[in-house]
Amino acid sequence: MVAACSPSKLAYGQVKSAMMDAGLSEANSACMAERMTDRLTLSQLNKLKQLKGEKRGLMDYVAAVRRVGDTEAIEVTATSAALCASGLAREKRY
Repeated sequence: MVAACSPSKLAYGQVKSAMMDAGLSEANSACMAERMTDRLTLSQLNKLKQLKGEKRGLMDYVAAVRRVGDTEAIEVTATSAALCASGLAREKRY
């Protein structure tokens, strides 16, 4: 129960909205936000929330995250994108 109320988990809505603002679909944003808030720190999530811009697909979003220069954030984002897009993620797709 404590993990469900972690600060990272509370950021879920903001992370999902930031990804949608960056051009990802609602379903992929929801799935990826679920995985990313479980695996990244608030500091890492805040860096990713700054990735606003023109509409992007999943691969463009992953490329933008690479420019942040955080290896763990890149790995989590890339694997989340692949698993969510393929439907293999265990997280719910909304």
